[in-house]
Amino acid sequence: KYLFKSFAHFLIRLLFLVLYFRIFWSGNTDPWPPRPHSVYTPSTSLSQTFTNLTHLLYWPLTPGDGGDLLASTSPKTSTYHLRHPAQATYALGSYLEVVLVARDQRGRPKTHGGDLFQARLLGPGLKAGVPGDVQDLENGTYLLSFPLLWAGRAQVQVRLIHSSEAVGVLRRIWREHWATVDFIGYFRGPKGDEENVSCNVTPLLTREEDSFCYYKDEDSGELWFCAQPPTLACSMLVGHSAGHYWNVTTSHEEALLAWNLTDKLLPQGIVLSPARPCYPAIPAPKPSGFYHQDVWHSLACSNRHFPTADSILGCLAGHIIHMMGDSTLRQWWEYLRDTVPSLKPVDLHALYQVGPLMAVETSRGIVLHWRAHSWPLRSLRTPVASLHSVARELAGLAGGPHTVVVLGLGAHFTTFPPSVFARRLAGIRAAVMALLNREPSTLVVIKLANTGYKSVYGSDWFTLQVNRLLRAAFAGLHVAFVDAWEMTSSLALPDNIHPNQLIVRNEVDLLLSFICPT
Repeated sequence: KYLFKSFAHFLIRLLFLVLYFRIFWSGNTDPWPPRPHSVYTPSTSLSQTFTNLTHLLYWPLTPGDGGDLLASTSPKTSTYHLRHPAQATYALGSYLEVVLVARDQRGRPKTHGGDLFQARLLGPGLKAGVPGDVQDLENGTYLLSFPLLWAGRAQVQVRLIHSSEAVGVLRRIWREHWATVDFIGYFRGPKGDEENVSCNVTPLLTREEDSFCYYKDEDSGELWFCAQPPTLACSMLVGHSAGHYWNVTTSHEEALLAWNLTDKLLPQGIVLSPARPCYPAIPAPKPSGFYHQDVWHSLACSNRHFPTADSILGCLAGHIIHMMGDSTLRQWWEYLRDTVPSLKPVDLHALYQVGPLMAVETSRGIVLHWRAHSWPLRSLRTPVASLHSVARELAGLAGGPHTVVVLGLGAHFTTFPPSVFARRLAGIRAAVMALLNREPSTLVVIKLANTGYKSVYGSDWFTLQVNRLLRAAFAGLHVAFVDAWEMTSSLALPDNIHPNQLIVRNEVDLLLSFICPT
């Protein structure tokens, strides 16, 4: 009986995949009304690049532990030590190497890798910090490497974000559930009657596999699915909002992801700028920078600092800034609005959580935009018409030396497997290429996703994979990167998906350094 049910479920999924690809590749865009064709055709080259996602997102597999919680990696028993004998002094510019030995909760050394450790070198008296590189040797040990970038005392700090067993849980959820959240579509009839249904990135996730509505964005080819309303037509979709977080873990898996094993410091501690301006396509070192006196210093370029409203205005004068992405990018818009009194917000009567938001400074000719990317977007109820795909927005920009485009993507894709994000990036990469072909002088800046998520619905492990895809998607293009992952993981501050103003200020300063490199 079990085999019969499994085979039947397999057949349903197989039939869905055939139907899905027929829909995705067909020219039918119903129920969207006809729109003018885009000035570019999204390329499938990125999709081909991501054909072998297993290679791109490689992570060591975790052997089954038979449900034994005590066999999971423990932050209390894992230890680390200097790889070489300690020296009285270390030369600036050299590297410090540390060996970490992962142990289980019984204190036994682990024999396989796959743990997610985060390491940093701190200079507490100098308010300095730099992220360390963590190399998984896949035998239970890890090699940590830290550049020595300032004079004075330094301290190694290591945190266990997730045990390899917890990563196994996250991997299983991607593989078996495809998502951990759903969304609500609001349909309204001609007489004002409303019907609400479940929506998601595939019809399998709407719980209505046989009867569903689909929506295809003709600019990017992106698909969205909603269950068929009981009486209303698919064309009557008027609203969208976040839905529910699903219960996708067993009690054993919840224990592996519990607070006492997640994002914990290891007890032992070890105590011990470039001249070129910032420009797009500059090679990215590892690490990309460090903090000193609470100020981020890039190791790729001589980033500038903009401590006053006048210095920010002098840089932004004559520029139109288009920010598109999630709420961590909206923090940049809010920082500039709050730091520069003469930047005046314009009330566009839009839902603040989704936008569009705009602020202007008429005497300097500055326009500052922000809007959220389209679904899947965890938001309050908002009109569907307000959800613009990033590819569509980019297609509508003429570009030029006074145009700055900032893309902040990733946070809302951690509840889905990487193929969903890869498909989205394919359309956005094509749109960025078309924009730069139209106007090569346009500045495009990519904000990587930052740390802060620690649950099954959004984990730093998921975010790490998202950032790998972002790097790969825009590799070779004339774009700049702001490594928010490292900038949010280098100081002894609490992790938060919305980092505090100190970090946001440094992120914006790096953005301004690309706009005004000298």
